[in-house]
Amino acid sequence: MSGASILVYAERVGGSLSEIEKLLAGPLKDFSGIHVLPFFHPYDGDDAGFDPIDHGIVDPRLGNWTDFKRISETHELTADLIVNHASYLSPEFLDWQEKGDASEFAGMFLTYDVVFPNGGTEAGITSFYRPRPGFPFTAYNVAGERRLVWTTFMPSQVDIDINHPAGQDYLDRVLRALKSGGVKVVRLDAIGYAVKTPGTDSFMTPETLEFVKELTEKIHGYDMRVLVEVHAHYTQQLDIAPLVDLIYDFQTAPLLLHSFFTGTVDRLDNWFKIRPDNCLNVLDTHDGYGVIDGGPIGGRPGLITQDEMAFIFKKAEENTGGHSAIASVIPQWFDLPHQINATLPNILANDTAYVISRMVQFLLPGEPQVYYVGLFNGMDDKELFATTAQGRDTNRHNYTPAEIDQALKSEVTQAIIAMARIRRSSAFEGNFAWQVLGSDRLAMSWTGAKDELHFEFATTVGAPSFSLVHKSAAGERRFTTIAELASF
Repeated sequence: MSGASILVYAERVGGSLSEIEKLLAGPLKDFSGIHVLPFFHPYDGDDAGFDPIDHGIVDPRLGNWTDFKRISETHELTADLIVNHASYLSPEFLDWQEKGDASEFAGMFLTYDVVFPNGGTEAGITSFYRPRPGFPFTAYNVAGERRLVWTTFMPSQVDIDINHPAGQDYLDRVLRALKSGGVKVVRLDAIGYAVKTPGTDSFMTPETLEFVKELTEKIHGYDMRVLVEVHAHYTQQLDIAPLVDLIYDFQTAPLLLHSFFTGTVDRLDNWFKIRPDNCLNVLDTHDGYGVIDGGPIGGRPGLITQDEMAFIFKKAEENTGGHSAIASVIPQWFDLPHQINATLPNILANDTAYVISRMVQFLLPGEPQVYYVGLFNGMDDKELFATTAQGRDTNRHNYTPAEIDQALKSEVTQAIIAMARIRRSSAFEGNFAWQVLGSDRLAMSWTGAKDELHFEFATTVGAPSFSLVHKSAAGERRFTTIAELASF
């Protein structure tokens, strides 16, 4: 079992890579890995870096590949391969717009007629699953001709034809750049949308799984691990887990909210029985706090029901003073948002429940990863949201060095850092077990050759509690409060 990692934007944690390096060498030294969200040129596009103009270079305002190579010498570095799309301002797209079929990049971008060579029906077009309102294509002028280009997410994010040699060459160029920069884990962003298959919703289809398998083999050839990012029905997570090195556990996050809002642990128990071990254990992320991943999708029952999902959004709205309802977006052809656009401390509105959530995250099999806003016990950035009108910016605060110094003094933040320290225990080389002790109480344990960890928590509404016992050669330590854990 490996240690814990952090998830950051290079420009939002102290404003530079040098500040992040200082943190990794100092107060965050117990974290063994770091995922830096898109740092490519430009990092501040329409979708906060997920619309790269040049996916092969570091935005010079942040640094260069040498900086990342240096970070990778002490920490496992994760970076994104944005599989589904590039920017409409990329040199490749602009060249194709100017030259059309004469461009060396002709075929790299997916057009309507490639997916529907004989024309599409209303049913065929509307069957595509899309995380945004509206249709998934945009009209662009290409060499004097109007063309419908697939834009699954935003008009400025033009989809790549991953089946065309030009699209495959593009992905290869990016992989070579990531490898040269010291990247050790490649996160496949938005890959669930990359394969368009008429007659299906084109999301996580058998064709998608086959592409994931092929791309994983290619990335392994570069001696890098593969992490897949898919927000989907839990059964689809189970399908993809054997094909890659790591998948996100997006299910534990909504189930923890369900537990604390209802005072029950049975849904967590059900998930733990089938949960893969090769998970990246996450709660909040740069995209918000996911809820859809635990619910019913496409007529298939979820780990929680639609009504229980609605209750989670209702409680979040109450705890955030109504702000989460304003900031969260309901996508096309769905009744609820995919995620809550608020910080987890605001959603739970209870420090003990928040720290317990982190303890569960760290103690589950897999590899825990903490989002920087959650690490700093961040509150909703309503001012940034008001400025950009982007709901996810509520959970994307730009921390100054002074704000980070202040956050590091928080007992909540120190308790999370303590869990990263505990995560290095040899107990995690042993056996994991859990047990339901009551309707609102659950126990988790790790038993190794030398060390042991025993954790119990109660989700009692309004009065959550926990007890963590760490047994080692140095003796036994028991933690029952945030202050005790923070002092470890």
